[in-house]
Amino acid sequence: MKRKDGFQGEKHIYVPEAAWKAAADSNIVMNQLYITSMGYFPNATFHYRERPNGCSENILIYCLRGKGWFLIDGQRMDVSANEFIIVPTTKAKMSYGADDHDPWSIYWVHFCGENLKGFNDGFDLGLYDGAKPIHLNEKGIQIWESMYENLQLGYGKENLSNVNLCLYHFLATFLYPEKHTSIKAQDERDMIKKTIDYMQQGLSKKVSVEHFAELNKLSVSYFSSLFKKSTGMPPMDYFIHLKVRKACALLYSTEIKIRDIAIDLGYEDAFHFSRLFKKSMKVSPQTYRILRRKKTEGPE
Repeated sequence: MKRKDGFQGEKHIYVPEAAWKAAADSNIVMNQLYITSMGYFPNATFHYRERPNGCSENILIYCLRGKGWFLIDGQRMDVSANEFIIVPTTKAKMSYGADDHDPWSIYWVHFCGENLKGFNDGFDLGLYDGAKPIHLNEKGIQIWESMYENLQLGYGKENLSNVNLCLYHFLATFLYPEKHTSIKAQDERDMIKKTIDYMQQGLSKKVSVEHFAELNKLSVSYFSSLFKKSTGMPPMDYFIHLKVRKACALLYSTEIKIRDIAIDLGYEDAFHFSRLFKKSMKVSPQTYRILRRKKTEGPE
């Protein structure tokens, strides 16, 4: 299974080039750098794109959760949670997609312009630079949402002018992330990271959100709010996400029975586990195992 888009909860918008050209007639700055399309794909299971002739635009992908990859002229570059990648325009063959076992959740932007080469040269963006780490980019996400909301209102001059100016600020949050964070935000991110590490070490346990909040000496409501703000998911949903990711790896690489995998992950009821798995991965555990094996083995 391969999917270009169509993910539950996704956001996706395309801006016609003619709209930008019309706006540039009254302001030449509008044509120097502009968004061609943008989107948000949560838990993008089976996400895959192939571009045999490369891409005439720059591609920025910001990975919030999970993992994915880029393949450019045979060179693979992995992208993990809390990383971003900017792939400059190229004619080289490329493909990219979500990890089979831990599909990424991503914000992405394609941008182009008459000054695209100058932008890439000025910031020394190379085709094989790969992904770079970044802490939760709250400011970048806020600007992304603002640009998306404006484009949803149409392609009038005011909307496009605002989006054009926001694009530069959006890019700055990735190129100079240290200038867009605070000490308090850093402390909160460290707390969330430690909580996630704790979750990963206890995938076989039955743990409540009250337990996680108590570990961090916070109220349940405040902890849950911080956690969701950081990861985009409530604490227990994220814990389930980690359990499903572990299940994917076991289904793919072992012959362990689904019932036993469920028990190992803290679920005495295998049917309940299967329902949770299918809700996350869109296929049952058994179907997932078959699909992954077929993909690996290929046609006979």
